[in-house]
Amino acid sequence: MAPAMTWYYCAMPRAIWTGAISFGLVTVPVKLYSAVNRKTVRFHQLSSKTGVRVAQKRVDPQNDEEVPYENIVKGYELAPDRYVVIAPEELDALQPEKTRAIEIEDFVELAQIDPIFYDHPYYLSPGPGGAKPYRLLLEAMRETGKVAIARVVIRGKEQLVAIRPMGDALGMATMLFGDEILPPERIEELTDSAGAKTNKREVDIAKQLVGSLAGNFKPEKYRDTYREQVLELIERKAHGEQIAVQPPPEEVRAPAPDLMSALKASLDAVRAQGPDASGDGAAKAAKPKTPARKAAKKTATKKPAAKKAASRAPAKR
Repeated sequence: MAPAMTWYYCAMPRAIWTGAISFGLVTVPVKLYSAVNRKTVRFHQLSSKTGVRVAQKRVDPQNDEEVPYENIVKGYELAPDRYVVIAPEELDALQPEKTRAIEIEDFVELAQIDPIFYDHPYYLSPGPGGAKPYRLLLEAMRETGKVAIARVVIRGKEQLVAIRPMGDALGMATMLFGDEILPPERIEELTDSAGAKTNKREVDIAKQLVGSLAGNFKPEKYRDTYREQVLELIERKAHGEQIAVQPPPEEVRAPAPDLMSALKASLDAVRAQGPDASGDGAAKAAKPKTPARKAAKKTATKKPAAKKAASRAPAKR
């Protein structure tokens, strides 16, 4: 039997950048830490015949010969098979000046920033000698309700960032620039739906349904069930268990009810669960039981509720 597998390794976070926040004549020494730990399951590409990891090679398609790394140049495609070649030194000359400053340009209201602009979250901690100015900036931003918009150079790239209080810490999120956001008007279906009309009764029932499902956001409630099932599948196979993959049952779609009937049925289903089930997003509208759902339930492997089978089928012994 294969040894037990360890999925997570928790190490002390390490600062990935050090510098200082600059606003006016005040300087705040800080350290930058990533605020996320991605949980993506990563796979390598193997040969199905030998089980050996496949190597990625750079090959010239004209002669099928491998191209050494030192012979690789950067090219910007103007048209199919037409490129402008850019030398490394030409790009180096355009690199932003490497500084250790987070230069605040504006203070704005948090509500003015659409979440679509946020990219990657970080934490800022005070650097050596920076505890007092760090606390001063944090408390001033907290009491004024403002968010700082700044620029910083990280890994040779200039980043637009937003800095805001997060409890007793300053959070910093890299942001997308305005011309990187695609306007929704470019989506044809959204333009076509603008002419759809609703009546007051439909809106009122929809508002009641939203209110019945409303609650506080609790991030610990939401889990990546697919990733958990993939990890369970890997562990079972690592222990020598054979997995029988069953074809998915044919889905039988029930006729879609009209909008008003669907709203009423959803609201009735939420109310039927009683007051204890409402709030905090706990109440969920009941899903119709179609033959496909019943068939899927019968073919699923019976396991404790806390641990679902990744393959949804009994394993061969």
